[in-house]
Amino acid sequence: MGVSSLKTYHHGDLKNALIIAGAELIETSGSLNFTMADAARMAGVSNAAPYRHFRDRDALLEAVCQLAFYGLGIAASTAASPYQRGSIERIHAIGGAYLHYVTEKAAFYDLMWGDMGARALDSDSFDEKASGFFLLIDAVESYLAAEAINQADVMDVSVKLWSMVHGLSSIKMSGKLTHFHPTADVPEMLVSATHTYMAGLRSEARR
Repeated sequence: MGVSSLKTYHHGDLKNALIIAGAELIETSGSLNFTMADAARMAGVSNAAPYRHFRDRDALLEAVCQLAFYGLGIAASTAASPYQRGSIERIHAIGGAYLHYVTEKAAFYDLMWGDMGARALDSDSFDEKASGFFLLIDAVESYLAAEAINQADVMDVSVKLWSMVHGLSSIKMSGKLTHFHPTADVPEMLVSATHTYMAGLRSEARR
C-alpha cells in the first residue's frame, strides 16, 4: 500500500480521505486501535464528519481493509508486468510481491486475514479481482498451458502456491525464523520451493 498507492486511490472526497487517514494511522502506529475522532483529525474534519459515510469504526476498518487488498493487487500487478504470461518468472514475481507487501505492511496483517478481511472481500462494494489472487490464477493457468501440464487443477495449484507464500510471510513476521534457521533467505526459499513444486508437476505430466 504505502503513501504512493494510497494517493492513487484518493480522489479528493471526504470518504476516501477518511479511508486513507485510517490506513495511515494503522501504518504509523502499527496498531488497529485508532478512533473515529483520530481519523477525523488526520483528515482535517470535525468529529461528526466520518459518520456521514461510515456508520461506525468497523465500517471504516472494512473500507481500510479493502484498500489494503487493493494495494496488494497493485504491488502484484506491478511486479508481474515485466514478465511474460506462461513464464515461471511471472509466478515468482507475484509471490515475491506478496511476501514483500505483507511483511512490510505487517500492521495490516490481522486486519486483512481476520474476520474483517472476510467481510471486506465479501462486500458488494469490493472487486475481489483487485486483490491480486486472480492475477496469480491467470499466471498459473498460462504456465500450466505453456508447459502442457493438463492434469493439474488451476485453482488447486494456485491455492497451494498462495499457501506457500502466505506461510513463509507469517513465519518471517513472527521474528522467530532466525532462531531455527539463522541464515534463512526467505525470498530465495520461496523461489526454491516454487521451482520444486512446479518441477514436480512437470515431471508428473511427462510420465
